[in-house]
Amino acid sequence: MKELEEGTALTLDFNKLTKAVSACPGVIPVAVQNADTHEVILVAYTNEIALKKAIAERTAIFWSTSRNELWEKGKTSGETFELLEVRVNCEQNSLLYLVRPRRGGICHTKNQTGQPRNCYYRRLDFQTGQLVNLDP
Repeated sequence: MKELEEGTALTLDFNKLTKAVSACPGVIPVAVQNADTHEVILVAYTNEIALKKAIAERTAIFWSTSRNELWEKGKTSGETFELLEVRVNCEQNSLLYLVRPRRGGICHTKNQTGQPRNCYYRRLDFQTGQLVNLDP
């Protein structure tokens, strides 16, 4: 039995992306998925501090690699997420957060009617190379 892939001990590899994210060493990617709709909401990063805080508060909290600080998703917009479950990949170098939007919204961006939309609201048109807004 391979302990890393099959064991029960949490031994996350927080340095896996150090080369790729040199400005913020010690982070790993987190895919965020809506537990009810199964939509992928976003991909963010976490470190040990952000993970512990997210678990303690049961809310989606990450490490902002652009601001080099803790980031609670939606705190500014009000579109925060209840953290329901944390899953770990086989190599323990990425996580999946299953979340539920607290107000029903997902993204800090809004469509033309003022409703929050899924963060993946644009599609790449293969013919033109342009982005097509799926929820204008």
